[in-house]
Formats: sequence, C-alpha cells, structure tokens
Amino acid sequence: MLFDGHGLDLWRSSDGSPARWKLKGDYMEVAKGTGAIGTLKGFGDVQLHVEWATPLPAEGQDQDRGNSGVFLMGRYEVQVLDSYGSATYPDGQAAALYGQYPPLVNASRPPGIWQTYDIVFHRPRFDGAGQLLEPAQVTVFHNGVLVQDGRLLTGPTAHQSRPPYAAHPDKLPITLQDHGHPVRYRNIWVRELER
Repeated sequence: MLFDGHGLDLWRSSDGSPARWKLKGDYMEVAKGTGAIGTLKGFGDVQLHVEWATPLPAEGQDQDRGNSGVFLMGRYEVQVLDSYGSATYPDGQAAALYGQYPPLVNASRPPGIWQTYDIVFHRPRFDGAGQLLEPAQVTVFHNGVLVQDGRLLTGPTAHQSRPPYAAHPDKLPITLQDHGHPVRYRNIWVRELER
C-alpha cells in the first residue's frame, strides 16, 4: 500500500524533502507549486492501482483542465486529465501514454467523480553496456476499460518529442505530477511482478 489516506510517509518531494501535498479525508491533493512527489522505494515491473479525481467545478480547457500524471520509474507517464467533454490532442488525453499513444477509447468520468487506473508495467531492459534489449511495455485499464494493450514505449514520454532510451536503474520511484491543478489521489497500491 503506497497511500491509504493516513499520511504521506512513503512519499517525498523531488528535492528529497517531505511531500507537501494536502491531506484531506482519505485522499491527497496536489498543492500547486510544491512539485511532483515520488515513492521512497523504487519499483520496476509492477501492477499499479491508482484512484484519482479532477476538480469540480471544472475550470480551463485542453491541457489546462485537471492535469496531472502518473510516472512509472519517474520517466514513463500515464496522463491524468479531465477529458470528460473537453477536447485536447489525442496523445495528451486521460489514459494516454503521454506523447506516444492515445487511449483506445475515452473512458473518462465527469469532473469530481473518482476514477481508476490499473496499470501493468514492464520496465525496459538494458545490457551491461547500457544498450536497450527490450523496451518498456504498458497495459492500462481506465475505469475497468482496456485503453492501452501491451504498448511498447519508444523511450521516455515527453511533449512533442521522442527522447531515446538511456540506461537507468532497474528500480526507480513512482511519481505523481504537480501540473498546477488540485487533482486528488487515493487508494494507491502496487504489486511487484517478476519476469
């Protein structure tokens, strides 16, 4: 269990200081300007469950509406966004593998309603010289609907660019993005997988 509503002890800000997001009831909320938070522990191959909700009332449009993200290994993003009746570019909508693959279908719920991601992630493999042997592979269920089916990432996710893979450790933190919107998260758990 990475977050059950009882504190942020398993999370840290990107500068290593304690996480400064807001705790409210059984959820945490992005505190604008405090930066991304990441798990203390690193992870590689995982099944990850995350519940999230975008702000109500909805404000803004396109990418400026309930924007955040779930980053596997701090590099590979599953986009969090209010995509309910709000248009944006396809590989930037909710459940996109950001900048690479749009979801197979828009399974978004209205703003303020809790949503789920169930993610199966297999990390990239590198040889001893740092050369890529296998790309990262991602499957995502959004609100129980298959939206990414074993997608092979071309490298780290990014906006309007395709950076190449660079060798990195086998286990790195899972991070949640501060994109300036009060997105909420709850009930986050992970199961490490073996290959």
